[in-house]
Amino acid sequence: MPDTDNGIDRREFVRSSLLSALGASALLGGCSSADVTKSTSPKKIVTPNTGIPGPFPGRVIEVHHPGSVKRRKVQREPVAEMVDRGMRDLTGAPDSTAAWKMFFEPGDVVGVKVNPVGKPKAISSFELVHEVVDGLVRAGVRPMDIVIFDRYRKQFMDAKYHENLPDGVRWDASVEDYDNVQLDIDGYDPEVYKEMDLAAVNHHDPNDDRIRRSHLSWIVSRDVNKIVNLPVLKDHGSAGVTLALKNMSHGFVNNVARSHGSATTNACNTFIPAIVSMPEIRSKVMLHILDGTTAVFEGGPGASMLTTWNNRTMHFATDPVAMDKVGMELVDKKRIDKGLQVVAKSHWISPTNDEAGRFHSYRQPQHIELAAALGLGVFKDEEIDLKRVKLGT
Repeated sequence: MPDTDNGIDRREFVRSSLLSALGASALLGGCSSADVTKSTSPKKIVTPNTGIPGPFPGRVIEVHHPGSVKRRKVQREPVAEMVDRGMRDLTGAPDSTAAWKMFFEPGDVVGVKVNPVGKPKAISSFELVHEVVDGLVRAGVRPMDIVIFDRYRKQFMDAKYHENLPDGVRWDASVEDYDNVQLDIDGYDPEVYKEMDLAAVNHHDPNDDRIRRSHLSWIVSRDVNKIVNLPVLKDHGSAGVTLALKNMSHGFVNNVARSHGSATTNACNTFIPAIVSMPEIRSKVMLHILDGTTAVFEGGPGASMLTTWNNRTMHFATDPVAMDKVGMELVDKKRIDKGLQVVAKSHWISPTNDEAGRFHSYRQPQHIELAAALGLGVFKDEEIDLKRVKLGT
């Protein structure tokens, strides 16, 4: 992987045992799921070559701007410079407008998936959302055809997105709030789902067929035809990191709690790539921009003042696997600097565990490599084309 003098040591974690034990059929649940887009969808499904991993597999552009965060506040002008440069370098286009037009065009209805979980300290920044909308509009997308969204309305509003959106755009959410059972499909497409033999311990009835299905949000399946994914640079107690892949797998479908119910029933490593491999997701997600202006090295997906840092970066890719590999190594570097183990080797179970096994950290960053095994992107260092750019002073 090309690098600069800011490079970090590459650390490999458990590979061969997982890849030999789990073939593609196991990752996909070992059954035929309803991975079919309904003909009533208002927009066409584009081919996977223009979705995930997209036209630039393995390419990741990292843009750093020291002025992007001042006094713990993200700054709009440096973010605008970062997005302009990142889009140009990712695509090779002569200007950022041309870059946005490579992915979007008039008539598109575009969803912008934000991540509000680390509110208020580490979320997809309002400044980035404004720059993404500006780029879409310059590509010819009408503001009324842009939908800023997340799974949970309460989290979205608690993060104040609805108060900080560009004029003319819409916003939406799949459901009102989190619950442990997650079998209600109001807000989700009853005919588009991934089926896996995986249930939430202590929350699901094994005789209920719904426990095996994760239904796709109406927003993703019917309301939009293209998506921009805006994850945040964070660690995660079950997945190791929550970056581009997890922002989709756990942000687009219901019944996700079954993937990380407890330390002993953790299944993020297979759940995440199985969900992202759904054709409706692969074909619609055009672009990933990882917001690392304020990042989290421990305690994610939430954000504590003691475990956040201003990394002052953004990453641009069409390949979520390559992006997540680079992002995980940034989190690991910060963890080492703080005297912590890398995420792949970090696990603990609180002595105050409740009956459901919560308050645990048993991390499975193997989902990134397993996603590569399903053709969702590039994982090997030697195949990742990482370009680091520094702006400002």
